[in-house]
Amino acid sequence: MHVVLVADHAYINGGQAKVVVESALGLAARGHAVTVFAAVGPADPRLAEAGIAVVLTGQTDVTRTRSLARFGVQWLWNAPAAAELRGLLATLDPRESVVHVHGWAKALSPSIGPVLRTCGVPVVFTMHEYYLACPNGGFYDYQAASVCARKPGSLACIGHNCDSRSYARKLMRVGRHWLMQETGLPESPQAIITISRLQREAILPYLPRDARYAEVGNPIDAEPLGRKGAGTPGDFVFVGRISPEKGPLLFAEAARRAGLQAVFVGDGPQAAEIAARYPEARLLGWKDPAAVKTLMRAARALVFPSVWYEGQPLTVLESLALGTPVIVSDVCAGREAVRDGVSGLWFRSGDPDALAASLRRLADDATARAMSDAAYDLFWADPLTLDRHLDGLEGVYEGLLRADPASAGDRATAAALRPPAARAAAPRAL
Repeated sequence: MHVVLVADHAYINGGQAKVVVESALGLAARGHAVTVFAAVGPADPRLAEAGIAVVLTGQTDVTRTRSLARFGVQWLWNAPAAAELRGLLATLDPRESVVHVHGWAKALSPSIGPVLRTCGVPVVFTMHEYYLACPNGGFYDYQAASVCARKPGSLACIGHNCDSRSYARKLMRVGRHWLMQETGLPESPQAIITISRLQREAILPYLPRDARYAEVGNPIDAEPLGRKGAGTPGDFVFVGRISPEKGPLLFAEAARRAGLQAVFVGDGPQAAEIAARYPEARLLGWKDPAAVKTLMRAARALVFPSVWYEGQPLTVLESLALGTPVIVSDVCAGREAVRDGVSGLWFRSGDPDALAASLRRLADDATARAMSDAAYDLFWADPLTLDRHLDGLEGVYEGLLRADPASAGDRATAAALRPPAARAAAPRAL
C-alpha cells in the first residue's frame, strides 16, 4: 500500500517525530510506498536513503518563532500547507492508500482538516497529545501546575488563563480550537490510534460518537542487554525537558527532603531555577541518545514526576527495557508500564513528601536490585518492538482499506476497530 505520514517535522526533535521517522523506515523496509509530508525540515537523511519521498513546505513552527503575532497566520490557518497536501493526496489511489496524521498543531494548523475530509482516502490519526479535544493540547493548567478539570471550550475554560505565557495566547488557542472544530478536523479520521488507556479515556468524551479506535503502542529503541547484575545501583535520574509540566522542581525538592541527590539529563525553562534553588542537584544538560542510554542503564531509578497526563512516555519504557526501575506520578500514562512495588513505584502526583518516600524506598540497594531485575524481565517478556508497532499499523490500515473493521483483528498491539458501545468514564480530574 501507499502510506502518507503527515507531521509537523520531518526530523527527530522529540518522541512524536521519532515515531514518524522510525515507522516510515519500517514500513518502507516491509515493501510499502511511503511519503512523509511535513512543514518543517530538514528531513532526516535516512528517509531519502530508504527511498522514502519527502514533501516539505519549508516553513517554521511555533517553538521557533519569536513573535506569535507574526507567526499567527500560519498557526491559525496554514493555507500553503493545505494546498500542497491537497495536491499530494489527489495523486493517490484510494483503494491502496492511507493517510496517517501524527502532528499538525506546531506548524500545519487546522487548515488540513477540510483537505483530509474531502480527499477520499482513508485517514488515520495517532493521538500523541490532546489537541483534538483541548486548546492547549494537554488538559493541563500551567498556572496551577496541575491537570485541568475544566471542560475544553466551556465558559470556565475560556475565562481562565491556563497558558504558560499569557492570557492573550490562551485566547488565540481558544480561537484556533473553535476553528479546528468548525472546519471538521476531529471528524476527518476514519480511525483514531491511541497509545495508552488513560489517553483514550481522557479524549473519548470530546470526539465524535462514531469514531473508531485502535491501540498501537509506540516502538521502543532498545536492545536486550541482560540484567544489570549485582553491582551497586547508581543515581536517581530525570531525563527530558526541564519544564513545569514534567515536574522537575518536584523531584529536586523531594530529593532534598530525602537527603539524596537529584540528577537531571536535559534542559529547559526551569533548569536555571533548579540550579539556583537546589545547588546540590546535578544538571548534565542534553546528551546524545547513546549517552542517555548509558546514564539510564547505570541509574538506580528513573524519576518521572510528570504532572500532566502524557500520552505514552517513551523514556519510561526505555528505562524499563534497560533494567532501570521507574518512580512515576500516578496521574500520568507512564504508570501503565510500571508495576507498582515490583518494577518501580507510583507516587501521589504533585506531592514532594510522597515522592521523597519513594526515593527513600529505592535508596535501599537490595530493593533497587530486585526492582531492576523485575523491570528488565517484565519488559522483555512482551517488548514493544518496531515490528510489533508495524504489525499494529498494518492491521489498522488493512482494516480501513477493506472497509471491514473486524479485519484489523488483534494483530500485535492493534485493537479491533470499532466504535465504543458507550462513552467511557472520563478520568477523575476531568
